[in-house]
Formats: sequence, structure tokens, C-alpha cells
Amino acid sequence: MTYLHLHFLTLLSTGTYTAYNQMRTSFPRSILVVAGLTAGLAGLGVSPAAQEAREATMFVSAVDEDGAPVEGLGPDAFIIRADGARREVLRVSRATEPIDVAILVDNSTAAREAITHLRSALPEFVMRLASSNPVALIGLAERPTIIVDYTSDLEALSEAASSLFAQPNSGMTLLDAVAETSQGLEQRESARAAIIAIVTEGPEFTNRYSRDVVARLREVKAALYVVGIGRFAYSDAHETRERLFLIDDGTRETGGQRITMFTPNGIESALQKLAAELTSQYRVVYASPDSLIRADRVDVSSARDGVTMRGTPARGAPGA
Repeated sequence: MTYLHLHFLTLLSTGTYTAYNQMRTSFPRSILVVAGLTAGLAGLGVSPAAQEAREATMFVSAVDEDGAPVEGLGPDAFIIRADGARREVLRVSRATEPIDVAILVDNSTAAREAITHLRSALPEFVMRLASSNPVALIGLAERPTIIVDYTSDLEALSEAASSLFAQPNSGMTLLDAVAETSQGLEQRESARAAIIAIVTEGPEFTNRYSRDVVARLREVKAALYVVGIGRFAYSDAHETRERLFLIDDGTRETGGQRITMFTPNGIESALQKLAAELTSQYRVVYASPDSLIRADRVDVSSARDGVTMRGTPARGAPGA
């Protein structure tokens, strides 16, 4: 006899049935108490609330080989695995929940040749995202600096983006900015969050370790996207090495994306593709593991050839 059967028999005499929704260890345990057994609970039936508690949600990008969003996909197109075990995809719909979007822009000395291209490409990018999402613009020179806090004010965002300049004698602080932005996102209640870093390969000034920053991103369930201008070659220098690790691991582990270009000439096209991807995501609901221990890792992949999928768990819900 299972633990659930024994527990049910113990409570039967009191007329009370308790269903437990076991969350991840980093979240508080939730207990649902339903007073008064009804005919619907006979035979260990599961209440609608308990059923919903065994569902989880991911927000998934699906793009073709050219990076364009793939429309019209159903549940059979998505493969969800929790700690390697395949889970049933229950429902798929267009994601309509707002995204908190933090755009981190390299305005250090190393970005001076790219600034003109950024001033041209960023206004349209932020306007496309801010039409239905709160967007923040953050500079990376010397220390992370909020240029415009989260807002949907298109005029303020466009004006700030078109007025960027490279600060002389300054370096970049990417790891600090991602860590601090993640901390700020923890105070916000959106279901989706994305950090988009547009960076050059100039000097990095930080003492952080990438593993700590990536762990923080996973905790707040924010997808990291990095648009890098340059080669970003490996270096033994701590700051440069940790930045490269963040760009590689942070984008892969959070359902984001790494975009690399050798010159800033393609920045406008890259940002427009990224905007199309973020505004065309799917909301994928799947059966979460029926276990006392929640999965540490949830992965999404495509059941269709030629379609690439990247996913991030809904914020405020279990999963990673």
C-alpha cells in the first residue's frame, strides 16, 4: 500500500482530504486542504486544483533555419523532458503574457565604432518590444547604469537609444550588470523575463564568477540573449574568461541565444530577428513530474526537422 493510500485512510475518519502540491525545495511548500469528502473524490479521485498543481508551463521560441518564427505548431511538435524523462504536452497556445525586457548596452570605450550602428538599430528594436512589454535600457560602461527604467514609454526609450555614446576611458561590466539585473527582476511579477546584452569584446571589469551569475539567472527564470560584436576568443585573464563562460553557459542554460558577428554592420537585422522571436513565443503546458521531488532540469526540443526550440520556465512556477 502506498504512502498516499495510508495517508488517505488516516484522514478518512475526520472527513478531511489533504492534497499536497510539492514545490521545489527553493520555494515554500503549499498545502491544499479540502474539507468534507464528496462523491467526486471517491476512489482517490484528484481535485481540479490538485490536477492543475501537477501542470507546469514553459515559454518556447520555435524558429526555422533562417531564424524566423514558425507559426501554427500544436502539442505534437514539442518534446519536453524533465531530468531526462519525457513528459506529456497538454496544451499549446500563443504566449500573450508581457515580458520584462532588460537591454544591456555596451557603451564603453571599446564600443565607439559600434555606437553609430547601435543608435540606428536600437530605437526600432525597443519600440517593437515596448509596444506590449516593459523595457529597460541599461549601460555597461564603468558600472551598470540604468538609462531608462522598465517602461512602455516609446518616446523615452527611443530618445535614450538614439542618444547613446561611448564613454571615454571606460571598460565594460557585463557580469555585474546581468547579476544586478537578475536581482531587480526578482522584485517584479511578470511571467516572462529576458535579458538582452549587446556587447563588444573590449576589456571587462568584474570579479564575479560566471557560474554564480548563471545560477542567479536560473533562479529568477530569466532568459539571457547575447549579441556579441567581435570574435570573443578564449583568454586566461579571469575577467575575459568568465565573460566568455557567461556568454556560452548563460545563453544555453536559460533558454536564450548567443548571436555573434564580426562587425556591427549586421546588428539591425539581428535585433529585428530577435524581436520577432520574442514576440512570437509559445506557451507550452506540460504534465509535471508526479513526484515529491521536482525536476532540476526541464528541456524542450522539436519533433519536427528544421525547427529549433528554446524554452524558459514560467516565472513563479517550478522547473528550470
